[in-house]
Amino acid sequence: MLMANSWQTKLAKPHSAQLKRVDKPMMGMPAGSLMYISTPAEIEAYISAIPRGVWVDVSTLRKDLAQAHGADWTCPLTTGIFLRILAEAHVEQVREGLSKESICAFWRVISPNSPLAKKLSCGPEFIQQKRQEEES
Repeated sequence: MLMANSWQTKLAKPHSAQLKRVDKPMMGMPAGSLMYISTPAEIEAYISAIPRGVWVDVSTLRKDLAQAHGADWTCPLTTGIFLRILAEAHVEQVREGLSKESICAFWRVISPNSPLAKKLSCGPEFIQQKRQEEES
């Protein structure tokens, strides 16, 4: 049973993708840009399609999602939030006994040197370890 505030509960919460026009410059996006707001499920599907041993940076993920939805940008803030929810939910699953091989390979997008990696409960060491395993 999931706790009310677990990361898995946050991941399971329904989210709707949105396209929004940016009214004023924000987070490197000029006014008038069309911004795409993805969902945790879509980001998980994107990551699941990345082959073993391939690393894709967050900016590429954002560009790919924007292009797929006819937008100029993908929101950097919600992308970061959703990546954290996704990673933490899968770390919880490992702690509950699910094998590391069964979880979404979030380490293919989150760099061990990124600020996000330092915030994750698994730490950058886990990400580095998983990347090294995939390189072997």
